[in-house]
Amino acid sequence: MQTIQAPTSCPSCDSVLDVVNNLLFCRNTSCTSQTHKRLEHFAKTLKIKGLGPKAIEKLGVATSQELYLLTLDDLVLLLESEKIGAKVFDEVQKSKGVPLNVVLPALSIPLIGNTAAKKLATVCDYLADIDQESCQSAGLGPKATENLLQYIQENVDALLAHPFSFKFEKPIAVANKGVVCISGKLKSYKTKAEATEMLQQQGYTVKGSLTRDVTILVNESGIESAKTKSAQSKGIQIITNLLDFLEK
Repeated sequence: MQTIQAPTSCPSCDSVLDVVNNLLFCRNTSCTSQTHKRLEHFAKTLKIKGLGPKAIEKLGVATSQELYLLTLDDLVLLLESEKIGAKVFDEVQKSKGVPLNVVLPALSIPLIGNTAAKKLATVCDYLADIDQESCQSAGLGPKATENLLQYIQENVDALLAHPFSFKFEKPIAVANKGVVCISGKLKSYKTKAEATEMLQQQGYTVKGSLTRDVTILVNESGIESAKTKSAQSKGIQIITNLLDFLEK
């Protein structure tokens, strides 16, 4: 039987790998593979079109700050196309207008995603408002708070080099129209996550189970599930086409 020898160094940067619970980790934050993945995440979160893995590799930048220093001529030259370079340049310029709610989740800070950013937006106005007290008021956990404050402290100069206003966009208060539970597979939306987002935008609360406060059950499958039978017995409104329901 052939024995497979585990690698001891990172194939990308040649740094010594750490073994944790039989998994291999490269701890070099400057590792090219890691910097590229962070830039991919940054571009995807800010919806900068045209910055996929191949484009990022061609650009040769290591941080999101460096991305904003590239001129139109730089992009045309590096991407080897006037059309693609101009398109990416326009996309990068458009991304400068995004609020801190979007910027924070794009920075690859562990445990700081969209939910954490939304919570911070309820108690903070600017980047400078983020501290131990405001994180606690926003309801962030101890580890998330530690990660965020440490990142800001270690990268404050780099952060301020970004062309953003670093102002939070305040959540718009929407009246609660009802509590919705989704049962089974959907036909009108690709995923439950997409449907949940649309429901929340229109003022509905979404629950994963048929709790006492549920007022609407979504069942597009046509299958009379246990949830559906329970909803019928309780007089809960049952929706068979969520898209039509939301467009009314």
